[in-house]
Order: sequence, then C-alpha cells, then structure tokens
Amino acid sequence: MCDLSIERSIGSHFAALEDPRSSTQSRHKLIEVIVIAIAATLSGADGWTGVETFAKAKKAWLLTFLELPAGIPSHNTFGRVFGLINPEQFAVCFRQWSAAVATLLPDEIIAVDGKTLRRSHNRSKGLAALHLVSAWATANRVVLGQVATDAKSNEITAIPRLLEWLKLQGCIVTIDAMGCQTKIAEQIINQGGDYVLALKGNQETLAAEVEEAFIEADARGYAGVDSEFIETVERGHGRLETRRYRTLGDCSGVPRSALWKAMNMMGMVESRREVAGKVSIETRYFIGSIGTSATRFAHAVRGHWGVENGLHWNLDISFREDECRVRDPVARENLAVLRHLALSRLKNDDTKLGLQNKRLKAACNEDYLTKLLFESPKRKDDTGASASANISSA
Repeated sequence: MCDLSIERSIGSHFAALEDPRSSTQSRHKLIEVIVIAIAATLSGADGWTGVETFAKAKKAWLLTFLELPAGIPSHNTFGRVFGLINPEQFAVCFRQWSAAVATLLPDEIIAVDGKTLRRSHNRSKGLAALHLVSAWATANRVVLGQVATDAKSNEITAIPRLLEWLKLQGCIVTIDAMGCQTKIAEQIINQGGDYVLALKGNQETLAAEVEEAFIEADARGYAGVDSEFIETVERGHGRLETRRYRTLGDCSGVPRSALWKAMNMMGMVESRREVAGKVSIETRYFIGSIGTSATRFAHAVRGHWGVENGLHWNLDISFREDECRVRDPVARENLAVLRHLALSRLKNDDTKLGLQNKRLKAACNEDYLTKLLFESPKRKDDTGASASANISSA
C-alpha cells in the first residue's frame, strides 16, 4: 500500500518551486495546487475547468493526503497560479522528475524535435502559437526536457539550450535537418554523446557531397569501402514498407566533413512504400559519429520516429493538445509541461491499455490513480539488473 503523503508523490519534485504569489493573498498551498493539476491531467483533464471538475469530484480522495485549507481552488485560480509560476523553474522541477525515472540503457536514442501547439495563439494580442522543442528518450519513453520558442525557425537556438541540461554520455542524439548544425554536433560530442543528423537543403553543399559519395560507391559495388547494409520489411494496415539502410565510413571524398566534429559515417535510407498497388520511394541522407554499423544506424533512424509516434501523436490524439485554448503565455507553457509529465508517467505504466483508456481508468479508479501518482516506475537495463539514472538533468 502506498504511503499517501505528498512528499512521496510525483508532486514532491515541485516542492522547492518558488511561490510567486503574495503570502497575504494566497488561500491555497502552491504544492497542493500543483499536485491536484498533475492528478487531474493524468485522469483526463485537458484545461483548468477540467482540473476543477476533477478536484471537486475527488475531494474526499484528495483529503487523504492534502490539507486543502480553503477547499478546492476554482478553475480561475488554477489558471492564475499557473500563469504566475516561472516556467523555467517549473521545467527544472520536471527535469528532476524525469531524471528520477530514466535509467541506464545502452545506446539510448534521445530524439530532439519541435511541435507547435496550433491553437495556443492569441491574434488579438499578437501572441504567436507556442512552439516546443522536446527531448524524448525513446527506450525510456520519457520526455527529458523541453524549451519553448515562438517560432519553428528558433529551433536552432533552442536545441543547444535544451541539450546543455541533459547528460548525454552513452546516448545517441537524433535531430532532423533543422538541427543539422556544426555547433550542435560539437556540443553533443563535448557532452559525451554521439549524433545522427538528417541532411536536407539547409546543408545543401554537404548534402550534395554525401549523395555523390554514395553514387560513386554504388557504381563500384561498394568494393573496397567501409560500408554495411541491412534491409527491413514491415507489413500491416494494408501497406508494405521496405527500408534499405546503407552506411559509408570513408569521408575523404566529402570535403565539408572536416567541419563536423567526430563525424565518421554517412548514412542513406531508401524507403519503399506500397499501398493499394501504389508505390512511393524516398531516399534520405544522414551524417553521424556512430561508426558504420548498419544495425546501429537503423536503430538511430527508426528510433527518431519515437518522438513523433510516442510523443507528438499521443499529445494530439490522447491529450487533445492542438485543441487546447489556454492562451496565457506562461500558463500554456506550464500546462504543456504537465502534459509531458502525465504522458511520460502513463507510458511507463505496465497496465495493458492505451493512453486514453489509462486516463479513463485513472479518473474512475482511485487505486490506479494512487499508483500513478505515488509509485515510481521501475525500469531495468538490458541485463535485467536495476540501473542508476544516466539520462538526467545536468
């Protein structure tokens, strides 16, 4: 049976958060407001009205571990409090929780990608939609951190800030073409990680050199070159997907490779998709520091899609993030962190249900909600032994 004390809940990681309110005008304890919001988000609330509705329905349960000296806060109170909490401090507390549940896994893929919260804008006040750049640990299924920007174009400056908060030792960082920058690659290496970066038009000269290197190697049948190849085939949902992964280790024919710290491989992925008799083929190129193992390269490339499928898609489908109309510039950012926390916790729960049904179960079953809120998920490394946290806030 769980010890139902607030010090043992997920919310305990937010206990040191600075209270931005006047001490003479604060009727509700800050940590209790946060714990209620976490529990409500786990249980299906997607906005402040939902948080209040949940809290009123679960008041008796909440009183088993909260004091609630002024009763249940109103939805306006939740919105006002989360609009005052410093989002950077709130994000630090979240990263501390992530560090507590993320454990050592060899070659953990840390996928970095951005997402725009489409309805978080306020045109009448000139407020652009919130854009978050997140780091997703694919095997751990945990958001390690996030940085808010007001435009996708600012990802180049947001990514270094996000990475500097993380311990990358032994991990492979994957980023799409927007983050394919020499300084970002250098930062990853300096922090003890490796990288696999997608190439597109933003590195036009390098992309052309890499493509030409593969064309020349292919013309020679890859004879006499350090190269590996694997092919995967997937069938399902009426489609057939074949992916061919090819690596090259000789970068001497790519002059611009000298600008990239520790770059020791180039990768190519040819994806062939057949749906209802129609065939589409796409070829993508990458650079990296992981050597020429085609298996490791495929692991990194496929792992990167975890941030789309495991994080962004679930935020939209299970948490209705793109429909949320919280537009306060601070509250919307803190609410996004609450969603990241709830999704990460639900992903690490072993109940055999999808995310939406886990949230429904949490709303209906107080024992299950207690488990989510008070029990830390226990993860193990590939040897089956308990491992210490490796992916954490620096």
